[in-house]
Order: sequence, then C-alpha cells, then structure tokens
Amino acid sequence: MTKPPKSKPLLGDVDAPIRSRPRRKRVPDQPALPFDPLPERVEPALALLKQRPPSRGLSWEIKWDGYRIHVHVEPGRVRVLTRGGHDWTHRFPAIAKAAEELGPATMILDGEAVVFDDQGRSDFNLLQASLGATGKAPGNLTSDALMMAFDLIYFDGHDLRGVEYASRRHLLEDLLRSSENAIRLSEAVDGDPDTIFDHACRLGLEGIVGKKLDSTYRSGRTEDWVKCKCVLSDAFLIVGYEPSTSLTGGFASLLLAAYDGDSLVYVGNVGTGFKHTQVSDLRSILDKLRWKRKQPPVEYGGARKVAWVHPTLIAEIEYRAWTSDRKLRHSSFKGLREVQDNADVYRTSDEAEGS
Repeated sequence: MTKPPKSKPLLGDVDAPIRSRPRRKRVPDQPALPFDPLPERVEPALALLKQRPPSRGLSWEIKWDGYRIHVHVEPGRVRVLTRGGHDWTHRFPAIAKAAEELGPATMILDGEAVVFDDQGRSDFNLLQASLGATGKAPGNLTSDALMMAFDLIYFDGHDLRGVEYASRRHLLEDLLRSSENAIRLSEAVDGDPDTIFDHACRLGLEGIVGKKLDSTYRSGRTEDWVKCKCVLSDAFLIVGYEPSTSLTGGFASLLLAAYDGDSLVYVGNVGTGFKHTQVSDLRSILDKLRWKRKQPPVEYGGARKVAWVHPTLIAEIEYRAWTSDRKLRHSSFKGLREVQDNADVYRTSDEAEGS
C-alpha cells in the first residue's frame, strides 16, 4: 500500500507575516479602463416646443413648473447648480441633504426644483415665495423645495452623455426606486401622448415632455426632447412700465423684452396677474432702475407713455400665443425670476424652433 503524499502546511512559517501575491504588470495589449472625470458643469439639454405631441418613439413625463437644476455628488461635496451655472446649494438644503444620502457613488442628476400646492401640482409662485424672490437683491432664503429628477448624466465614474436615454433612464429608476426624501423620480407616463397631454391640461399641469429613447444627452435645444405646454410660459426682461393714471405709485402695465441674438427686442406688455401688494413693491424697485439715457433700451414705436428702466428684472409671463408682429397675446404676470440667473430669458430663436 502506497503512502499518501504529504500535505503542504498552510503556512510555512507561522510567525511570518501573511502577504498577497505580487501584482503582475498590466499587459500592454489590454486596454486600460480609466474613470471619466466628473465635469464641473454640464449645459442642460433643452426641449423643443411643439403644439401637439409627436405620436411615436418618445417616453413621456410631466413638465414641472420650477427651476431647472443639476445636482453634482462626489465624496465630501454636493453642489446644486442652476441652469445658468449658479451654485444654489445653500438655497436648497433639503435637496443637498438628500443628495448626500444617495452617495457614496459620484453622480450628476438632472431635474427640476419644485414646490407643490395642496393639490399636488408644482407651483412656480410657491417656489418663488419660498426663495424670497422680490427683485430687490439676490435672495438669501432657503427653500423646502423638492427635486423631481428626470435624467442621470454621470454615475459612478462614468460619463453617461454618450449613452442612450433608455439606458440612462433605467439607471436613474434603479437609483431612486425607493427614494422618499427630497429627490424623487419624475415618473414616465405610458399611454397615447395626445391623451396624456389632454389629461395634463385638464388637471391644471404645465404640460408634458417627451424624450427619444435612443438619444444621447446633447446640451442645448434639439429635437431629442420636445415639450407641449398647456399654457405658454416664459421669462422676459422688464424694460419699462406705463404709469397708472388711477393708482398713485402704481403702473398700468409692464413692457417686456426678449433676446434677439445679443440685442433686446420689445415683445409687448403685461397688465394682469398682479397681486395688489406686488404693484407698489414693483413700482418702487423699478423707479430705482430708471433708464437715464436718451435712447430707450429697446426700439419702440408705440404711443404709450413709458418710464424706461434698466433691463435687470426678469418676469415669468403666461401667454396664449404670439401675434403676427411678434408680440405676446393674452399675457399674464406669474412672478419674478431670480435676478442673478437670467439663463431662461426668452430668445426669439426659440419661437422659430417651436413653430
């Protein structure tokens, strides 16, 4: 009978330190897989305005009425950036705290900061009130706003801008599936887009947004994303006011302007939608911004008596349509946008793209 072979001891020297095998050098023919650097800022993808939703190839969700933000998460650092690139982390503490709880993975979330009314609809006026936006100076109040996240453009060391939207959406859903804090998933809505749009309008929502499932993330306004608005709403610069003949210290209407390239063009006036307290407060602010040059800030051929002001304040305006001479029709004042972030001011090129 042969003897069994001697087994080797697990440790040749029980007192010697345990060491792992030395690392082999990387084979030059095998590709290295470096992490993508986290971008300091990403210009957001913007939706093209359509009167009615296209019928095929898009994933639909609610259009939220708030501030577009990107949330950057990295070890020991969270930033909440506005569309214009301003750091508003201190103004959205609930969102920043929720972002910290999503770590430790690095990521950039794309979404909208919103405040909901008692019927569960996002309300721009409530958001502005929570931020203390009065136009007097950059606000310092903190807001209890939530973030409705609708895209994931960087995750765990990988830049996802070149990845199709369907895959980005899948990762986002996995990330936020159980989230019940201040960062929530903007749910996709299945069904016929015309029916979805009609229901959104009946419920008093701002509209819907559709995204091509096979599209990559492209900054700027492209046809990859489209939006359908129940009521049109955009931001315009206040360039003057028509003094009131009946209310001392008030005004009859505000004169508005949009960008045409690098210049400003007059796009009409707004005389409704103001609360009584807003009129006197706005008038006192506007009087401090009086235009002292001979030539007004925009070309104007109207007959109104106008007090021109420096184009500093930004108003969010609801309107029904554009007239044939490119003026706002049936406009109504919604509120002031933040002075330090004018990235949303309307451009006449937007009108051409949305027609």
